[in-house]
Amino acid sequence: MRRKIYNQLLEWKEKDKGSCALLLDGARRVGKSYIAEQFGKNEYKSYILIDFAHLQREVRDIFENDLNDFDLFFNKLSVYYRTELYRRESLIIFDEVQRFPAARELIKYLVADGRYDYMETGSLISLRMNVENIVIPSEEEHIEMFPMDFEEFLWAMGDETTIPFLQECFEACRPLGQALHKKVMNDFRQYILTGGMPQVVDAYRKQKNFEEADRIKRRILTLYREDITKFAKGYEAKVLTIFDEIPSQLSKIEKKYKLSDVAKGARFRDYEDAFMWLSEAMVVNNCYNATEPTVGLAMSEEHSTRKCYMGDTGLLVTHAFMDDKFIDNELYRDILLDRLHVNEGMLMENIVAQELRANGHKLYFYSRSDTNERSNHMEIDFLVRKKRKICPIEVKSGGYRAHSSLDKFRTKFKGKIGQAYILYTKDIMIKEDVIHLPIYMTMFL
Repeated sequence: MRRKIYNQLLEWKEKDKGSCALLLDGARRVGKSYIAEQFGKNEYKSYILIDFAHLQREVRDIFENDLNDFDLFFNKLSVYYRTELYRRESLIIFDEVQRFPAARELIKYLVADGRYDYMETGSLISLRMNVENIVIPSEEEHIEMFPMDFEEFLWAMGDETTIPFLQECFEACRPLGQALHKKVMNDFRQYILTGGMPQVVDAYRKQKNFEEADRIKRRILTLYREDITKFAKGYEAKVLTIFDEIPSQLSKIEKKYKLSDVAKGARFRDYEDAFMWLSEAMVVNNCYNATEPTVGLAMSEEHSTRKCYMGDTGLLVTHAFMDDKFIDNELYRDILLDRLHVNEGMLMENIVAQELRANGHKLYFYSRSDTNERSNHMEIDFLVRKKRKICPIEVKSGGYRAHSSLDKFRTKFKGKIGQAYILYTKDIMIKEDVIHLPIYMTMFL
C-alpha cells in the first residue's frame, strides 16, 4: 500500500547521499519494517534487513566480535544473509534497533565508513532504557511514522481522485454539494472505524468486513498491553491505568484527562513518566493546554492540564469495547447509521488529533475556567499555527446551535489570532467569518 512517508525516504537518499542514517520511529504495527524493506527493494541494488527483535546468535557474534575490521564485518553479514553488498548501492536496515542499542551507537562509524546507506526502525527509541550507556549518534535523520491518513486509506481502497478534488474545494471554500459530501462522509466514517494501521486497512479492503478488522485491532491492543508490562518496568501499573482509562476520559463532554478519576489524590507529576511512556511509544497523542495562545504555543504549555488521545482512532473504537464481543460494539453501528451522541464526539476529536499530528502539528488546546465570571470560561479544542498566526479550531459532531467558546476566544484575542475554523459533519460554509469545514478536510489545515 502506498504511504506518503516513502517520498521522505527518497528525499533523504537523494539529499544526504550516505552522510547520515535515517531513523524511522513509530508505534508498533504502524508499518515501519514494511516500508523500509520496500524502500530497500525498490531503490537499491541490494539490501539486508537485520531484525534485532529476533536476533540470531551468529549475527550477534558478528556485531560483538568483528567491529574492528569492517571488511570482515560486512563480508560476514553478506554471507549470512546470502546477499551481495555493492558500494553506495546497498542499504542495510537495522529493524527494531531499540532492542540492540549497541547497533545504534555503531551508526556513527558505519556512516563515516561510507560504503552503504543505513536505515533504522524502532519504537520507544528515546526511552532511557533504550539509550542508557550508549552515545546517541548525531549522524541520524529522525522521521516519525504515523498511521495511514484519510488519503492513504482512500488509496488503499483504490480511490486516487477524491482528495485532489477536496483540496480544490478547500482552497476555494467551495461546497461539494449534498450528494458528493454524503459519499465522502461515508468513506470517512469507514476510515474512522477501521483506523490507519496498515494490517487492519489491508484486511478491510480485501474483505470489506469490520469484524475481521476488529479482530486484528484487538491483537494490536493486546500487543500494546504486553509491551507496557515488558518495557515500562517499575511503573507499568500506572501506564496500564492511563491506557485503560482513555476511552472513559474522552467520552466526557470536557475531554481533559482527570487523574482524580483514576486514583484519589493522584498528581500529574507522579504519573508524568507513564504519560511520557505512552507518548514515546506513539500509542497516544498528548495535547497540552496553551495558556497564552498568542505567543509560541510550546512556551506557554501547561503540563498539568492535558488531553490524551489514542494515536489511532480505529484502535480507540475497539479499545472502548475491548472486553465485549464485536457484535456488542455500539460505535460501529452508531457511526455507520449516523446516530449522533457523546461517543461520536469522542471519535471526532480523536480523528482530528490524529490527522493534525500526521500533518506535522504538535497538539495544543486552550482552556480557561472562571467560577466567578462565567463569561471568562472557555475551551477551544485545538490550536494550530498557520502563517505565523494561531488559529482556533472547534470540533462539532452534529447539528450544533452555537459556538460560544469560539466567540469569546475571538473577542478576547481579537487582532492577535488567525482564521477560526469549525470542523463538523456538514459541507463547507462561511458564517460570521468562521470557516466551517467537513471534518474530512482536517488534513488540509
